[in-house]
This record gives sequence, C-alpha cells and structure tokens, in this order.
Amino acid sequence: MAGSEGGAWLDHDAGRLVRPYTVSAGRTSPTNELDLVSMVRSTGRVRQAQLAPEHAQALGLCQDPTSVAEVAARLHLPAVVTKILLSDLVDCGAVTTRPSAAMASPTDINVLEAVLDGLRKRL
Repeated sequence: MAGSEGGAWLDHDAGRLVRPYTVSAGRTSPTNELDLVSMVRSTGRVRQAQLAPEHAQALGLCQDPTSVAEVAARLHLPAVVTKILLSDLVDCGAVTTRPSAAMASPTDINVLEAVLDGLRKRL
C-alpha cells in the first residue's frame, strides 16, 4: 500500500494521500521571498516533534544547506507548496534562508557576460 520511500503520505499507485492544498492549508503564496535556488538550513532551535508532520519532514531535509528545489523533489510536492512550508519554518525560526551564490548578484557583469557567451555559442 504505502511505499517505504514516502512513508504513509505517499501511495505509489494512487499518489499523495494528502493533497497539496491541504498541506498548505489552502494558502497559495509564502510569507517570505524564496526561489528554487534559495538555500535553507535548520537553525536547531525548533524540534521536529513540535511541528506538523509535513513541516517536520521539510525540516528534517534541511540539516545541511539544501535548495528549495531539492526539498520539493524529496517531499514529492509542488514547488509553491514547498515554499509555503519552508516559509512557515522561517517564520517560526526553525530554518534560515539565503540566496544561492549564483543568484546573490544577478546584475554582476561577469555573470551577464558568461550568459551572453553561452548564448552566442549555442547560436
């Protein structure tokens, strides 16, 4: 019935047993600015036992710096739902976030030149 990889929350034949809108309590946007390459990491201030199961699973994946995209993939959830869960964890002080090193300065001339060079090579 339930697969060992997703625990009781995932049935490999039927899909997720708890629908994403239920996980996010019907919310459609996070309270914090997160993108797919934002890095999240546990602060150690909040124990998993104090959280709802979905939040605890997300927190468990953030022991080391992990991207939002990686957390979403491991939870088998849409990115927007994962952003909401992680945003809740930021709000309660369970995780911290920082932009990816590649996204820290999107107007850096070196990054823009590298993108332009890559585009020229493809054309």
